[in-house]
Amino acid sequence: MSEQVLIEHGRMLDALRIEVDLLAAASRHARGDTRVPACPGLTIEETLRHVGSVYRLVVSWLRDGRRPGEWQRDPGPGESLTGFLRGGYDDLAGELAARDPHTKTATWWPEDQTVGFWLRRMLHETTIHRTDVQSAAGMALADITADLPEDIAVDGIDEALLLWFDHRLDVLGVSGTREGSVAVSAGGRTWFARAGPSYTEASRAGTAVLDQADAVVRGEPELVYLWLWGRIATSMVTTERDDDAVAQLWALLRLATR
Repeated sequence: MSEQVLIEHGRMLDALRIEVDLLAAASRHARGDTRVPACPGLTIEETLRHVGSVYRLVVSWLRDGRRPGEWQRDPGPGESLTGFLRGGYDDLAGELAARDPHTKTATWWPEDQTVGFWLRRMLHETTIHRTDVQSAAGMALADITADLPEDIAVDGIDEALLLWFDHRLDVLGVSGTREGSVAVSAGGRTWFARAGPSYTEASRAGTAVLDQADAVVRGEPELVYLWLWGRIATSMVTTERDDDAVAQLWALLRLATR
């Protein structure tokens, strides 16, 4: 298994299938133009279109070894958005299942140039947008998180911090406005994120950073995961010490993941 992921790739492939089913099912419980509460301007229909399009984008990456210039972004004539989503997933799952996750392939993260990167990335892309559609359809947060296994949430926390906060912000040339560090603790694991006027960085860490950091964020893995992705309020996780450092971490992740 790649050093980057915290769970076995076969488990991730099974979880991706379940997430697609949950996403499709949730979309049937509200009008397509229903807005997603945590994402202004995004609707259920637009979410299905986006995820189905991203699946096709990744299939092209896997087949051609590079980011494509063009790919199918909308359903074909007479094709429903659910059909577009599932058709994209079927192609993606076929490509992923046929390849060893350790096989080298082009990705946009230098730290993980393997097929496994795309499996992990599509699992969390689908999971987050599944929660968006469930929320738009009126599902209670307790029911949304009940569909989110702890091991998937812990791996998602890891991806949010190491891929998006540590890597993506650097690519975007975005940094903090002040010096501040935050230890994130969930599911028996700890991470350490720092930002300043010229840098952002995050890493897995030992529990000693809980005392060393300017601030601490902790909670149930499912809630910390959704909070890092901007889907729930800060009041739904536990924060300690420097509120400004916590706010900076959250704000920088919004820029990284938009």
